[in-house]
Amino acid sequence: MADFTVGDDHFRLNGEPVRLLSGAMHYFRVHEEQWEHRLTMLRAMGLNCVETYVPWNLHEPRQGRFRDVGALGRFLDVAHRVGLMAIVRPGPYICAEWENGGLPAWVTGRFGRRVRTRDAGYTAAVERWFGELLPQVVQRQITGGGPVIMVQVENEYGSYGCDRVHLEELAGLLRRCGVTVPLFTSDGPEDHMLTGGSVPGIAATANFGSGAREAFGVLRRHRPRGPLMCMEFWCGWFEHWGAEPVVRDPAETAGALREILECGASVNVYMAHGGTSFAGWAGANRAGPLQDGPLVATVTSYDYDAPVDEYGRPTEKFWQLRKVLAEYAGEPLPDLPPEPVGPARPVRVVLTQGAPLAGVLEALGDPEGPECGVPPTFEDLDVDRGLVRYRVAVPGPRQPYPLRAAGLRDRAVVYVDGVRAGVLTEEDDTLEEPVAGPAEVELWVESLGRVNYGPRLGEPKGITGGVLHERQFLHGVRARALRLDAFEEPGAMARVRFGGVAEAGRTGLFRGSFEVAGAAGTGHAGLELPGWTRGFVWVNGFCLGRYWSKGPQRTLYVPGPVLREGSNEVWVLELEEAGAPFVDVGPGAPVRTGAPGDARV
Repeated sequence: MADFTVGDDHFRLNGEPVRLLSGAMHYFRVHEEQWEHRLTMLRAMGLNCVETYVPWNLHEPRQGRFRDVGALGRFLDVAHRVGLMAIVRPGPYICAEWENGGLPAWVTGRFGRRVRTRDAGYTAAVERWFGELLPQVVQRQITGGGPVIMVQVENEYGSYGCDRVHLEELAGLLRRCGVTVPLFTSDGPEDHMLTGGSVPGIAATANFGSGAREAFGVLRRHRPRGPLMCMEFWCGWFEHWGAEPVVRDPAETAGALREILECGASVNVYMAHGGTSFAGWAGANRAGPLQDGPLVATVTSYDYDAPVDEYGRPTEKFWQLRKVLAEYAGEPLPDLPPEPVGPARPVRVVLTQGAPLAGVLEALGDPEGPECGVPPTFEDLDVDRGLVRYRVAVPGPRQPYPLRAAGLRDRAVVYVDGVRAGVLTEEDDTLEEPVAGPAEVELWVESLGRVNYGPRLGEPKGITGGVLHERQFLHGVRARALRLDAFEEPGAMARVRFGGVAEAGRTGLFRGSFEVAGAAGTGHAGLELPGWTRGFVWVNGFCLGRYWSKGPQRTLYVPGPVLREGSNEVWVLELEEAGAPFVDVGPGAPVRTGAPGDARV
């Protein structure tokens, strides 16, 4: 049995001052069979604690249908086994560059702007969820011999609102569910964020990437007493599709970490190991200072330019941070575990079979709904990830007029009388060529990820305005959803009628097989799709996530445990335009921050 408390100036473990040297790693972004290796890497970097979020929408994608809630408990058990304390951030909102900030689409669809407030209906939904989740935490608190030392109340709430009643309700709910370890909040080091997001009597921490002395000075104005902690030390950053790669200089990062520790503060390196947003769970943001600009979708990789890269390898940043942390660890740092390895040579996987997108929808999609006066949103159809085919008729005879998808979120491939007519986006929502009537129009709409931060959190997906011909709304819309998780159902591929060879320029589902030797277990591979446009990839039924030719990500990470010695199968769902009928599986992307230099210790 042990005890962890928040003192006037220090955290205390069994009454003795302790500095938390923590690192963020999300169990849901790392294959379970690789947890131990990645956590051991955190220990080797000089950390004594791991922090993780919990995504509600991953575990309750539809109301009352829970999925693998015990994953958190298993992760905490592995952390305990390798000698790490644990900080849990259960939300219910987590941001994390994750779909909808971790809130289920059925929650935001039902409660809208009432989420993250004192609304009774929203609070009741959270209470039901916490009743399922929190036993995983309560059973593993440090007072009962487990690793959990602290639990967060909400997440960066001061960046969103100032409903203290809501925060106090959440804190009380955590206590009623049996959480006895210290609670805390985390916010940006700005007055309005700290006043909006902190709660009297609960420890407050700050999130920043540099300028520790100034940031802690702001925190001290609000909390004259209590331990100082940077709960998110941003050692890198995430990336968006269509934007430039993001990197942070390792030496500069190490200097910023040293400044935090010189202030006598604790730290949580965000991210110590980023991992991957598998299965289309990557979120999105809105551009602009108030998140009111165009949608920018987050890439599949959550490498984050972290010290332990997406493939589990130490980077130059790892060695630089390890050198700093070694001065504060209080004991010699452990050796690194064996480095994971990829295939010895690239393999070209020929995709020998294809199925048209309409056939895939017929085999795996929901039944088509009745005619509607307006297009149903993804939320109306209870769809979190995937795409929806909308069908509507243009009456006739009538002359050609512009055809527009008003309130489109996020991207639609449009067909007129079975012929592809263009691709529409939120910013460019009108077909280039006018459409005459009569005509049959199909719009295949995909969500590129729900907003995970800011005032546009929870906005609906699909066609949220209507389909217009000139200024006239077209009614009698029919919608049919193809959920991404339908591909995970047992026997899904057996229901798809494949025929013929894969061809460039098509849309649809394509498959092929390849042989692997020596990359299973803790190893890895990288998969590239030269010439392909946009879609999703599965290896042996495991969804690697979204690919998109606009970059910057070019290689999808393949966890070693997904691979089988011998024959393996690849499925590619292309939504715009297929490339040549093959993909390449190889050793993976190079280490992004270069070879270790004299920082290696």
